[in-house]
Amino acid sequence: MSKQSDNPADAFKKALAEATKVMSNDPDLTVSYSVDPSGLSGDSMRLPQVSRRMTREEVLLARGTADALALNRRYHNGQTHAKYMPAGDMARDLYEAMETARCEAVGARDMPGTAGNIDAKIKYDSLRKGYDQAKQPSDVPLATAAGYLVRHLATGRDMPAGAANAMELWRGYIEDQAGGTLETLNDTLDDQAAFARFARKMIVDLGYGDQLGDDPDQGDDDQDSAEEEGTEEEQEPDSTGQDDQDDDEAEASPEQSQEQQQDESQAQVSMDDTADQELGEEAEMPDGDAPMEPPAPPQASDADPNYLVYQTDHDEVIGAEDLAEPAELERLRAYLDQQLEPLKGAVSRLANKLQRRLQAQQNRSWEFDLEEGTLDAGRLARVVANPTTPLSFKVEQDTEFRDTCVTLLLDNSGSMRGRPISIAAICADVLARTLERCNVKVEILGFTTRAWKGGQAREAWLNDGRPVQPGRLNDLRHIIYKSADAPWRRTRPNLGLMMKEGLLKENIDGEALEWAHRRMIARHEARKILMVISDGAPVDDSTLSVNPANYLEKHLRDVIAMVEKRKAVELLAIGIGHDVTRYYDRAVTITDVDQLAGAMTEQLAALFDTDPRARARVMGMRRAS
Repeated sequence: MSKQSDNPADAFKKALAEATKVMSNDPDLTVSYSVDPSGLSGDSMRLPQVSRRMTREEVLLARGTADALALNRRYHNGQTHAKYMPAGDMARDLYEAMETARCEAVGARDMPGTAGNIDAKIKYDSLRKGYDQAKQPSDVPLATAAGYLVRHLATGRDMPAGAANAMELWRGYIEDQAGGTLETLNDTLDDQAAFARFARKMIVDLGYGDQLGDDPDQGDDDQDSAEEEGTEEEQEPDSTGQDDQDDDEAEASPEQSQEQQQDESQAQVSMDDTADQELGEEAEMPDGDAPMEPPAPPQASDADPNYLVYQTDHDEVIGAEDLAEPAELERLRAYLDQQLEPLKGAVSRLANKLQRRLQAQQNRSWEFDLEEGTLDAGRLARVVANPTTPLSFKVEQDTEFRDTCVTLLLDNSGSMRGRPISIAAICADVLARTLERCNVKVEILGFTTRAWKGGQAREAWLNDGRPVQPGRLNDLRHIIYKSADAPWRRTRPNLGLMMKEGLLKENIDGEALEWAHRRMIARHEARKILMVISDGAPVDDSTLSVNPANYLEKHLRDVIAMVEKRKAVELLAIGIGHDVTRYYDRAVTITDVDQLAGAMTEQLAALFDTDPRARARVMGMRRAS
């Protein structure tokens, strides 16, 4: 008999999972609950986590998300969707938003109970994104507003708060440009292919027809025409008289046919002779001059040889000063200082505390009464009093943390926008200044992507026919805010770049960690410490949509295992509202970004503590089982 769970949310989660399988018409669907972004991947569905408290907001969000994904599973055909998928980013966003709205509208008609649940999800998402506060169309993506309008017109339901405001900001423009097309909306809902053509017509009306790419129906028409012509030729072989003409020519001039055959035979013999000659030359070639096989392409990851990257041509490692003009960096830095003026005093006090702890261990420690070393002038009086007393020497003992390099690797994903990234930037800045005073080298790095939902790598994948499981499908952007050898005073403005609008996008943690690790391995310092600051699991929609759901997370785990196994770098992590202890052995999770400064200073100070039990206590290390 199985033990009954003491978590009151487990019964709700089980019931919701079973209902979702029935609604999606897929009994083999695997439903899980996670703090990671919700979505569908293969036969797996991720839903928002539901805590023991089962708040109303958590329950409504879980039910709405489950219904939306189940309807997508039931009414959406991936092959049809891919066939009509536009090539350009904006057109693709419009196309996908309208297809999502179609699935939800059909579901609301067939299963009316889903409409209210999905309304709750839309309300949550729109309020979280601030659409209720939007004042002008540019504050809301056009694709989002178009999806809302399609759902509203198809269901006849009022949109929830936030979403209604977003839709109304764009509604006049959309109806002016595509009003005629919208009149045919209800005629296409039940046929995904017809609706896809409707969506492409809408995209043309809205001015993005140049992003559609080739007409997918054109190829079908050409193929049908070719098949019809072939059928006509088979049915009417005499229509052109060509077959009879060929036969007549063959009978009338047998010598010509023989000559043609002889020419073809001689040509074939010549080609065979040439091939044999080339083969003989290759066989007689000395070993030293033998052609070598082309080298295999380098692995995308040292930690996991099976980790794939579709294209690296557009990845970049770039200095912060190259992403903005000096004047803009100064302005952004001033804005950062202004945002965090109330916090700077507390951060500085913690930094001073860290500095005192480090400098206390940095005080000189000597070993006395040795037979060689530096002459101990303090004990010369003994020699004067008793000439038979031997001279005393002393040797300075090395401190544990001398010749050390610390790297701070900051998550620059979109979910860090606002207060989290501001506090992370100022903490990194103050710690760099503090550790520099203690002669500890500091490097500050950031990681994000160059585009949302895939960049030029995804475009190349689409142009290549969408091969299955292509691996990572976005362009990386790894940023160097401060190199280890650069003085703090010269790089101080660089951290203001994190305030730049549009910089923070998606996060691929595994490759960023591997990049930072490689940089540290190349350093000459005897001790290397790498601290990762992140607020979530690795997420890149373009990659996860065409690979296993745990593709990026598995790679992150593999990289962490490699770093910890090699032991050349001491690795620790701080999670902001996200449990990173499931990835890192040395980790701590904070629930409020205001705790970040204290967590960073305490963790760094603990690394220099000589008592391993005290160090483990401060850092919250997990004991080995």
